[in-house]
Parts: sequence; C-alpha cells; structure tokens
Amino acid sequence: MAPFADYDMPISYPTGALEEHGITRRSVGLFDIDHMGQFEISGPSAESFVSRMVSARISDLRVPMSRYSLLLNEEGCVLDDLFVYRLPESWWIVVNASNREADLAWFKSKATAGVKIDDRSDETYMIAVQGPRAIELLDAVATEPVSAAGRFDWCRTEIGGVPILFGRTGYTGEDGGELFFPAEKALFLWEYLLKKGSEAGIETKAIGLAARDSLRFEAGMPLHGHEISPSINALEAGFKWACDFEKEFIGKAALEAIAARGPARKLVGLEVSGGVPREAYQVAEPQGRVVGRCVAGMFCPSVKKYAANAFVESALATPGTALKVIIRGQPKDATVVKRPLYIPAYRR
Repeated sequence: MAPFADYDMPISYPTGALEEHGITRRSVGLFDIDHMGQFEISGPSAESFVSRMVSARISDLRVPMSRYSLLLNEEGCVLDDLFVYRLPESWWIVVNASNREADLAWFKSKATAGVKIDDRSDETYMIAVQGPRAIELLDAVATEPVSAAGRFDWCRTEIGGVPILFGRTGYTGEDGGELFFPAEKALFLWEYLLKKGSEAGIETKAIGLAARDSLRFEAGMPLHGHEISPSINALEAGFKWACDFEKEFIGKAALEAIAARGPARKLVGLEVSGGVPREAYQVAEPQGRVVGRCVAGMFCPSVKKYAANAFVESALATPGTALKVIIRGQPKDATVVKRPLYIPAYRR
C-alpha cells in the first residue's frame, strides 16, 4: 500500500504490476478510482460559468457528451486536468484526487449569481473498466449496452441492480470506461465485475497504482505534479489542442502572450539507452550543457523500451534530436521521440 491523495492505495495486487499492465493491454483491468472528485454545477448561469472556468469549448456539448479540458490559473498554468460531462440539467466535473479540495475552492471563489456548486465526491464511487475486452464485459452484465455510447459519450444503465452513469473515458489509452454509482455499492460492484468476468471467460483483474502509471505513461497522458502542474503552462505541456481561443477562459491572455513569443521549453518524449530514467534527472546536449529535466521515466512494457518525459529547451524538441539523460552521474544516450509511445489497436 502507498499513500495517494490521502488514500491508502495498492501499488500492485498479488498479480504483480508487470502482469497487471499486460492484462489491461490484452483483456480487462479494474481500477479503484474512488479518490477522484466529482462536482455538479447547476443553475441558470452554469454554462457560461463552466465555459469561463475551463479551457476547452463546451458550448457545443449536448447530452450525452463529455470533453477533456484544463483548469488554468491567470498565468495559464495547469491547476488540474478534468472531464466535463453535459447532463440534462447540470454539468458534471471530474477532477483529480489530490486536487479535489483546491479545485472546489477555486470553482467556488469564481462563482457568480445563478451558479450552484455541489461536491458529490463522498456519495459517488468510481471504478474504471479498461482494456480491449472491457466493453464486451460491460455489455454482458449491463441492462442497457454501454457499447452504444461513442468515445467520450456517456449513458445510464444498471449492473447487478446498481444504477450506473457510464462514461466512455479512461486513463490507460485502451477502450473501456468509467463507472459512477452510489458509494455504498462499491464492494458489491467490484466483486460482481470480477466474478462475471471470470464466468464469461474474460480475463479480468484488479490493477494497482504502478501499472496505472505505466499504462498512462505509454499512452501519453499527463499526471498532475509531473507533466502538468501550477508551475507548467498549457502550451509548453503540449495542450494547445485543449484550449479554445475563440472563447474567454481564465488564463487565455497569458497563453496568447506565451504563444506570441513562443514557449521557452517544451514537453518531449525521450527514448533512453543504458539505464532507467527517473523524475528530476537532468537532460543535456551531447556536449554536456544541461537543457532540461525529466518529469517522469520508466521501463515501458508494451513497447519494451526505457523512456522519459522531459521538459527541454524548445529548439531541441524536434523528434530525432540526440540528447543525454544523466543517470547516476553518467550521461546516457537519449533521442527525442513522438508521443504517445503506444497506440492501442482500436485507434490504429
């Protein structure tokens, strides 16, 4: 077990992190993600309020759609990344675990008349069901097929008598989705899904934090405190695509100024030879000048390579650029590569 956002969470289950990674890539992994936060925003001014708070366009979202977005400060730096769901009478915001209280305070500090913000986190549980056979498993146990929901859409169904809001989203790069349901049904639904997977002959296992990290890393997804943080702006992190500059949002003016002069550094992927890159390791030019640092690094089981994510000077961010990662005082060969490292079959 390891502390994570005030929760004690398993680094891995008895299956082991490497096998858990593989199971998610080939079949179905279950992820206990109850540490995530959920806010419901309603009222006559809710849409305009949410639109200003998040970077992505939401004016075109219709029931049953959702969209990935960023929560930025006035400097254009990333307070959090989140999902925005369009519900019939409200907006459902899913935020990261460690940021729940800070995000809620930020939303409330900016709230205007006609906006109601309810924290639904304690009453709502989340389980992610991810992998190439995840939809097959869920369709087999749900009263209404979740396969009817398109990518980033949601639907309502029941599983084992438990009412579910299913979002076709996730944090592994694989197909699947995330289940929102009453918290008191958590243990029942967890055991039910494992049992039904076994009965259906669909390999289904619980997945811990270690495999969750390697899965998201390979798929090019950020982890708060690493690839994104309040000291990292959206453009240097590569998230221009998640910002709609045709509307007003907090941080827009700062990002426009950064875009005009060009970001000083950029997030890149590095393929590394001769050692395991880790967070905070320095990145240097072949001649030895330090030009950046790693924010995450590991062995990537799906592609069988050592890799890192790093911020480096913008002039050195082109794929194919030769660099060095300083591992335990020794410079190791590294090459800038295109992210993500891994693309699942359903997206190829």
